[in-house]
Amino acid sequence: MAEVLELTGLGDVGAGTAAEVLERGGLLLFPKLPFALEPGEAGLIDAAVLSGKSKNISLDPATGAVGGSNLEGERLAAMSAMVARFSARADEILAALTPGYGPHLQKRRTSFRPGAIETRALSPRKDDKRLHVDAFPANPVQGRRILRVFANANPHGEARLWNVGDEGFELFAERFRGKLKARAAGAWRERLGLTKGRRTAYDSVMLQLHDAAKFDDAWQKEAPRTALSFPPGSSWVVYTDSVLHAAMAGQHALEQTYLMPIAGMTEARRSPLRILERLTGRPLL
Repeated sequence: MAEVLELTGLGDVGAGTAAEVLERGGLLLFPKLPFALEPGEAGLIDAAVLSGKSKNISLDPATGAVGGSNLEGERLAAMSAMVARFSARADEILAALTPGYGPHLQKRRTSFRPGAIETRALSPRKDDKRLHVDAFPANPVQGRRILRVFANANPHGEARLWNVGDEGFELFAERFRGKLKARAAGAWRERLGLTKGRRTAYDSVMLQLHDAAKFDDAWQKEAPRTALSFPPGSSWVVYTDSVLHAAMAGQHALEQTYLMPIAGMTEARRSPLRILERLTGRPLL
């Protein structure tokens, strides 16, 4: 199974150790590291704040705009402040855990996820209750890692439940290698506004892995996995592009996404990019 390093606080692990665990395909769990709400914010922890057009509320770091809610005026400002404060808290967590990452990390969207996972009816491709690794169709990462910081802000005592695949990324990719085609990079999607940046051969292969896993019903039933419970008041950190995961239940989580160039990793050879290049026998960037 994926290594889960359970910690009591940010000072409980050395910086090098934290990076090594993450890069080996592990997960850092802090059962008692809450994202504390400020006075007046409790009323925002409610699925009714969603617009109905999006499953999440998100903060764009480039513009500071918050989308996905039906809020206006003071309540929208309060939501923006809460999500921005979580974003800053995620920065603090990574600065303490992996200070060597600091010059390399590229912040992307922050999200608040107030909806209940188990009530969503989605297509297999969009169903995150199926084991998968993350890949972004509209936002190519171009070989960079996807590092995420989560917190469970549920006010009703409900844990967030995940399944984590017991296979490492290399074994998983080897299993589906026959379905992978390292397509040449093209700029047409970017020119047509279908992607925010050029989709590389690496992005194409990762999307194929994501879809191959989600559409394989037999593998979804048989793949070995471990159930994890993230209690209210907990935080966790994981590379979701290499750790097989499925969100099974829970409500009211916050999440911060970062992109991490492999040049900033302790061991770039452990990155999905380098693993997939070894398996396909060709450069993917």
